[in-house]
Amino acid sequence: AGEVFRRLSQEHDMDLAEFGRLAESEPSVDRMIDERQKEIGEASDSIVVEGRLSGRMIANADLRIWLAASLECRAKRIAGRDNMGEEEALAYTRDRQHSEATRYRNYYDIDINDLSPYDLVLSSETFGVDALGAIVDVAITCFQQQRKVLQEP
Repeated sequence: AGEVFRRLSQEHDMDLAEFGRLAESEPSVDRMIDERQKEIGEASDSIVVEGRLSGRMIANADLRIWLAASLECRAKRIAGRDNMGEEEALAYTRDRQHSEATRYRNYYDIDINDLSPYDLVLSSETFGVDALGAIVDVAITCFQQQRKVLQEP
């Protein structure tokens, strides 16, 4: 969803903060992104879909995993990715989080701080990329084994 959002902001010649404000006033922006994510996720039997709402919106998801990071950590990553200062990235990230929380509550009655729909919540601050991949691989293997056991007569 993040990548779709970034592409759309570029297509509208807006920076991410401006496009976020547009999404606040134009529900069609969020709904378009969310519907596209849902279509992608539900069209495949074997896919990983990224996005704050993906775990809630894709009805046929087998395993829902949330990768958590503090506001400060996310801001630092955004600063590095988007070549912005850390204070600017922190303000942007804080504003984005508030904007998304408001929109998702208004559009879908979702509290973004409620992680109960997820089967597994992992800290991307505690674990590096390789460790996260290994943990997710084990979770998928365990899920597949459990599904086989449940399907046996």
